[in-house]
Parts: sequence; structure tokens; C-alpha cells
Amino acid sequence: MAMSAPHTAQHNWQRDVQIPSGAARLHGTLQIPEGASGIVAFAHGSGSSRFSPRNQYVAGVSRDAGLGTLLFDLLMPEEETIDVQTRHLRFDIALLATRLVDAATWLTHTDETRHLRVGYFGASTGGGAALVAAARLAQVIGAIVSRGGRPDLAGPALPYVVSPTLLIVGERDTAVIQLNKAAYAQLRCQKALETVPGATHLFEEPGALERVAQLAAGWFQQHLHPCTHCVVTTTSTYQ
Repeated sequence: MAMSAPHTAQHNWQRDVQIPSGAARLHGTLQIPEGASGIVAFAHGSGSSRFSPRNQYVAGVSRDAGLGTLLFDLLMPEEETIDVQTRHLRFDIALLATRLVDAATWLTHTDETRHLRVGYFGASTGGGAALVAAARLAQVIGAIVSRGGRPDLAGPALPYVVSPTLLIVGERDTAVIQLNKAAYAQLRCQKALETVPGATHLFEEPGALERVAQLAAGWFQQHLHPCTHCVVTTTSTYQ
């Protein structure tokens, strides 16, 4: 996958974190540029982790755009070992969504991030999980971006999403385009569907991932704004 690393002009505050979610402790990296306008939690896709080079690249572009990032593992190491063999946990949308809800809760109660509006960036099955989590959190999530995602896996949660949502798909990812169009029709929030010319599912073509990163950063810049009291509440009728 050929892509140039984003240029980081400003200083980024960074630390490794552990996010509690039930009995699980999810490992992640929190990075916040000076004067951040919001923070994006990344939900990786099937068989991936917080070290996904695609999400790492998009996160770097987001930080250059003045956004904080939280890259974290949705599964614990022992769960990842099981999932490599069974491939079922990566499709457990209820589990993944619960962990995304817990990550947003953690961000809104952490000193360094409590003033920042939270967004979700989801890839593959992480896109579906992000939408379910956003439906549960009602007004808390300021924006969602799905890259080559499976928003269809959000199912009955889709009409309850109120966060502005951007779906990004590759022009040559035919099957996923159709799934995204079907899910898009069910969304009632502010929404957009962008097709990246010539791109396949993994956006490996020259310039494809760069375009994804630009679209995502622009969407988050437009919709994520600092808040004085970001408190998690589940006022949505979807649970």
C-alpha cells in the first residue's frame, strides 16, 4: 500500500491508555494536538487492530486537521486469538458497539478529553458497530465516518442515528456499495455518501486512502466542536 505519511506540524500530547468495558480492559493510544476541536475514536474492521496502517494514516491526517484521536483495540489479546480461528467476534456488532459506547463514556470522563466532542471513524464491521453505538448515545456523538464499512450490520439501529454520518466506499467495491446504499436509505440524520473513483475495498490504489482521509477530516472538522459539558446520556429510544 503506497501512501505518504501525513505531515505533523503541531505538537501532539500522547499517552497509552486502558479503557474499561465490563470485565475487559481495552488497550489504546490517545493523541491530542494543541487546540483540538474534537476527538475521533477509531473502530477498526475485521481481523484488524489499533495498529491498522490505514486507520493510522487517517488518524494522522485527522490530527493535522486539529482533531484528537483514540486508536484502541476492540478485542482483548485473548479474544483476538480466538477470533483468528473462529472469525465470529469481529461480527459481534452488539459486543463491539458496547465497547464503543464505553470508549465514548471514558472520553467524556477523562480530564484531557472531557471538553472535546466525540466522533466515530469505523472501518468494515466497525462501521456498523459505530452506528449502533451512536444510536445508543443519542446527542453525544458529534459525527460518524464509515470507510468501506458495513453499515447494513447496524440493522434496526439505523433510523435512530442522529449524528451526521458520512459513508465512504470505493467505486470498484461493488457489493459493499449496494450495502451502503441500502443502509443510507434508512438513515434519517444529516448524511452523505461518497464514492472514491477507482478504489477497491481496501483503498490501496494511488491516492485512494488520501482521499478517504481528506473526506473524513473535513467531515469531522465541520461537525465536531468543543463542548463545555459533554455528558454521556442514553436518551435515544434505541437500546
